[in-house]
Amino acid sequence: MSNDKAPTESTSNPAAKLWGGRFSEATDAFVERFTASVNFDQRMALEDIQGSLAHAQMLSEVGVLSTDEYHRIADGLKEIAEEIQNGEFPWSVQLEDVHMNIEARLTQRIGATGKKLHTGRSRNDQVATDIRLWLRARIDRIGAELTRLQSGLVQLAEREADTIMPGFTHLQSAQPVTFGHHLLAWNAMLTRDYERLMDCRKRVNRSPLGAAALAGTSYPIDRERTAELLGFDAPTENSLDSVSDRDFAIEFCAFAALLLTHLSRASEELVLWASSQFDFIDLPDRFCTGSSIMPQKKNPDVPELVRGKTGRVNGHLIALLTLMKSQPLAYNKDNQEDKEPLFDAADTALDCLRAFADMVPALKAKKDNMLSAAAKGFSTATDLADYLVRKGVAFRDAHEIVGQSVSFAIEQDKDLSELSLEQLQQFSSEIGEDVFEVLTLEGSVAARDHIGGTAPNQVRAACIQAREQIAQRA
Repeated sequence: MSNDKAPTESTSNPAAKLWGGRFSEATDAFVERFTASVNFDQRMALEDIQGSLAHAQMLSEVGVLSTDEYHRIADGLKEIAEEIQNGEFPWSVQLEDVHMNIEARLTQRIGATGKKLHTGRSRNDQVATDIRLWLRARIDRIGAELTRLQSGLVQLAEREADTIMPGFTHLQSAQPVTFGHHLLAWNAMLTRDYERLMDCRKRVNRSPLGAAALAGTSYPIDRERTAELLGFDAPTENSLDSVSDRDFAIEFCAFAALLLTHLSRASEELVLWASSQFDFIDLPDRFCTGSSIMPQKKNPDVPELVRGKTGRVNGHLIALLTLMKSQPLAYNKDNQEDKEPLFDAADTALDCLRAFADMVPALKAKKDNMLSAAAKGFSTATDLADYLVRKGVAFRDAHEIVGQSVSFAIEQDKDLSELSLEQLQQFSSEIGEDVFEVLTLEGSVAARDHIGGTAPNQVRAACIQAREQIAQRA
């Protein structure tokens, strides 16, 4: 939750603080600013109000608040939510964080009843609840965008099921594959990412509300009820762990780091393929930019930037791991530093997915260039070896024969398929006229006709299966 109004700064007297009863001097102005989190945690304002509404309703149901008090609190919170959404809320650094800002505003609006809202909870379980609510919503948005990307990717893969391109190992031409098959490799990575995200969501979706500061509360609260009202699967089980656990944030950042790693690998290939040296694809102009001095340039800025943002998200994962590595139980002020890396990791993952989901379906394959490149580099050499094995030649002997054939072809400046039968037979008498059927690119890809293979009919079958898996998510 962002807001155009910057929090105001002022040196406060201790009595102005909601926790200031035991303090005899004002907070230092620098310390006040240094320890405040409202500049970034106000993003969770609506989640904070959502949690407060559930807490107030539960307090009313167990008799801690009267019905009238609950309704006054609920109405006041809803009015504050409107202020926030309209950009009219008066944020204050003096009030430190999103929780104290909202609570103070509530008391200002409805009087002393507002001070009863915090009964039976602490900012420790409150912030833990807010983060989980915020992250759960972002996980759902990221999951939807990931699904949109995969849907477009599978559609493109099916369209390019017959498009032959070189497959690489060590970035050297290895064996021919189809472009559709290559795209489905990206989809396989993203499927694992989606599974990780949904698994992470299960652990995010637990309610720490009611754990209070660290030990629970003496009030007759109903934690199952607040968990139900907030859509959590269940309450967390231990009050100490409830307020200090940030595993879920680390786990999400681990997901995001892996997701960005996969998008970065795809980005690297897009950058290479779009270069004049490869010239395999055309990226639409709307996903590229130009040069300030070289008018001919068309730079693949979107995949380059996604590739670059991977380091940013990896850094957030390390930051959170380092943040938590030495903290004793339970809550510590260190945990204020969890939000900015988490927020940015979620924002970055979502933005990168959106860019890819928009860009990938618009890719145009330059099929002739791909086919021409696949014909270079002796990419059917393995097919010749397999051919010889089927003729009864031991594989190691076949490997040697093909190696000699390739060496000869290099001397002749020809591909294997361009050698005559007589030239091939000088290396093995087992080679017959039918060898040229396996030396074609089309024959090579068609021969990989098994689950996970690059044969066009297998690619189409895999696309059907992928679409069915994606459809089941709804």
